[in-house]
Amino acid sequence: MVVLIKPSPDIEKVKFDTVRGVVDRSSAPLEINPFDLNALEAAVQIKEKLGGEITAISMAPPMAEPVLKDAIARGADRAILLTDKRFAGADTLATSYTLASAIKKLGKFDLIICGEKTVDGDTAQVGPEVAEHLDIPHVAYVSRIKEISRERLLVVSDMGVPYLMELRLPGLITVTKDVNKPRLPTLRDKLRARKAKIEVWTADDLADVADVNRFGFSGSPTRVVKAFVLTEKKRKGVIFKGEDAVDRLIEVLEREGILR
Repeated sequence: MVVLIKPSPDIEKVKFDTVRGVVDRSSAPLEINPFDLNALEAAVQIKEKLGGEITAISMAPPMAEPVLKDAIARGADRAILLTDKRFAGADTLATSYTLASAIKKLGKFDLIICGEKTVDGDTAQVGPEVAEHLDIPHVAYVSRIKEISRERLLVVSDMGVPYLMELRLPGLITVTKDVNKPRLPTLRDKLRARKAKIEVWTADDLADVADVNRFGFSGSPTRVVKAFVLTEKKRKGVIFKGEDAVDRLIEVLEREGILR
């Protein structure tokens, strides 16, 4: 199994650069994207039932190594960090192509598990795009894994309405937070993970299975022109006084479409 992990800044601590209109990712420590914790836990539970090996893959700067060591502490057997200046500036298409290329280089696999989305990007595009690059079936928004064997998965996909779907392997799923509750690593697991070696692959390491011109900024057809923080609207209070208070209240409710 392959679990795709994105190191994301702590969303409650990260700062926003209002001048450039971007997230200042250096303003907060990196951690495993919360939805990817569910993906990793799903892989661990499958491993406990059927056996196998879990490989965690991430495309990130070198400072993300501790995040992958955390993944090992939480149950991954192997961790690969894709890091290279040529990967920088990637949109979801270039990111998914790079991740898919790394999986191709790995060789044989049965199942790829991704988090539904990332808290800093919120596109939910990378997982399905990886599957398309690899030409394998995929199911998104999996909220429950009902049955699993070495040939197929039976899952519930919740896209507003729950659907029961069968996925033949090899394949890919993206999971929601409802799929499980990630366990915490033990002290023993954390100490073991400290000694683990994180494999580092660069663009040159993928050149035999990919077109390096499709990595990073050069492989990204989309551009983020500007980002901004939504201002939270505060609740407004209105007090109606006098003999006509009820009539005025009804008038407002009708105008807002609450009363018809």
